[in-house]
Amino acid sequence: MGHPALAADFTADRERARWHDRALWFVREKRDRMATGVPEWEKLREMASAIKRHTQSLMADYLQQFEENATRHGAIVHWAADAAEHNRIVLSILQSHRVQRLVKSKSMLTEECHLNPFLEQHGIHVVDTDLGERIVQLREEPPSHIVLPAIHIKKEEVGECFHEHLGTEKGASDPKYLTEAARGHLRSCFCEADAGLTGVNFAIAETGGIVICTNEGNADLGIGLPKIHIACMGMEKLLPRAADLSVFLRLLARSATGQPITTYSSHFHGPQQGGELHIVIVDNGRSEILQSEFRQSLDCIRCGACMNTCPVYRRSGGHSYEATVPGPIGSILTPLQSPAQSSTLPFACSLCGSCTDVCPVKIPLHHQLFAMRERLDQQQLIGTGKKLQMKALSVVLSNTWLYSLVGNVARAALRVLPKFLIQNPLTPAGQWARQRELPEAPAKSFRQLYAERQQSNDQSSPGSH
Repeated sequence: MGHPALAADFTADRERARWHDRALWFVREKRDRMATGVPEWEKLREMASAIKRHTQSLMADYLQQFEENATRHGAIVHWAADAAEHNRIVLSILQSHRVQRLVKSKSMLTEECHLNPFLEQHGIHVVDTDLGERIVQLREEPPSHIVLPAIHIKKEEVGECFHEHLGTEKGASDPKYLTEAARGHLRSCFCEADAGLTGVNFAIAETGGIVICTNEGNADLGIGLPKIHIACMGMEKLLPRAADLSVFLRLLARSATGQPITTYSSHFHGPQQGGELHIVIVDNGRSEILQSEFRQSLDCIRCGACMNTCPVYRRSGGHSYEATVPGPIGSILTPLQSPAQSSTLPFACSLCGSCTDVCPVKIPLHHQLFAMRERLDQQQLIGTGKKLQMKALSVVLSNTWLYSLVGNVARAALRVLPKFLIQNPLTPAGQWARQRELPEAPAKSFRQLYAERQQSNDQSSPGSH
């Protein structure tokens, strides 16, 4: 359908759109308080960006070093060129151990590869153990945020879902009660699991270790009880040295949820005694991105800060992007993989630059979104209507007299016309204005006020008498 149509569906429920906006802005404010409490915050961002650039420049060498060190610790490293190969590798590991029940911690890579439906088609029961992920799994829908996957769902809707699937009391919506019910349900899943699967937040080339960051401890339980641990990671998760990890751990949780560090930052070097650790390293188009002008998009550490601050994402919801990773960073990554299907995403952006300001690894997101628009235009994937709008705007902005005329007409219309006419949903302008709080229109333009100020200054200066 494209982002505009799906966003219109989300914003039609104005109450939901409003609290979705407020909830995410609350997280953004927590991030700001945490950032300002660290005097060296900008230095950390600079260091993280430099580490990522260095790693990218020697990616092949560091991947080889990581494999050697991970293997030395007893891990088994697999390489997957694409999503299909990743899924086949995971399936073969599970089938070789006759696994029927798998517990997963949150992993955006497995979402990207659509692993869950693939495994279920082959008779393997998969349970997502992150609470938000479990909620959306029971509702049979994808997550809408990479850190807060169920942020779009009200507690009353969670209560209805749990009543249907977990047998909780009908109408119950108390968060503590629902959390306890989920905990009891998931505990039995952990105990019955034959294998555990996790994502990877960071992989250290120097040590061959992997680091998994969670707030619920579900990853630790999921791989602590079964003997089989499968860790799936995109190749961009690599860091050169153990010393580099501290930079990213200080940035990640503060940027994601406004807390000093994730509750659990678990380090794994090889399998548990008597068990197996399989690490699946996935390319799936990353090598091509690494060679393109969008290579900095691979610096992303999946904190979600760009989504929490984005005025478009906050008001349109994550599902309107139809992407594994929504928001500003997803509007770069998704068109790189499927340009024809996601050509509207780079335009779901006001180019305000707020995403760039909060990115902990300093990805120039709004510049990359602008560059992505140009690439899609070169690929002739931008609709005629959009191109005509841009051409008309170009004519207005390049003619001073026409710009002044349009400004005068718009200011007069905003002051004279009734609000219900301006926000008429039957017109494109009305649909745009309906979702926005329009400012009071000034009687004079900036140019007029500036000219009057200059004239007043000239008249009052000593040389004018």
